[in-house]
Amino acid sequence: MKRRPFVPWPDTRLRTPAEDVGPITDPIRAIWDEMIETMDAMPGYGLAAPQIGVMLRLAVVDCSTERGQAIRLANPEIIRKSQETSDWDEASPNLPGVAAKITRPAEVTVAFTDSEGNQITRDFTGLWATSVQHQIDHLAGIMYFDHLSGMKRQMLVKKARKFRT
Repeated sequence: MKRRPFVPWPDTRLRTPAEDVGPITDPIRAIWDEMIETMDAMPGYGLAAPQIGVMLRLAVVDCSTERGQAIRLANPEIIRKSQETSDWDEASPNLPGVAAKITRPAEVTVAFTDSEGNQITRDFTGLWATSVQHQIDHLAGIMYFDHLSGMKRQMLVKKARKFRT
């Protein structure tokens, strides 16, 4: 299995909404497998296909304490958000060296297509909810730091640029 390289910020693909996935085929499953391999090597809790240059609405999430519980999502959509929120430190391998506390709904219900082509509706809570929302943002061309105020966002990006040089 191969690990794919991360698209570095500010590559325009990270700001481009991904295309919907059609039928779930073996090549799509192979992309998911590569995404899990790449995510586990970070290590991280999730990965969206555009982060590795694949412009399809594919994501993987694994917030389990022992790896190997990854959920594969195609065309995920949030259909319900809780009023209750939670804060988590979020980061991205596309912009290494920085992180920020982001407030998101503490629970979400997501509709998606699974690896067998089934339409699934699933509730996510806690870190799982944060990670799946983070990945869905990536699929829409939204970075986690877009949830920050303008000043905080500028400071974070400036710090990331220093980290790269």
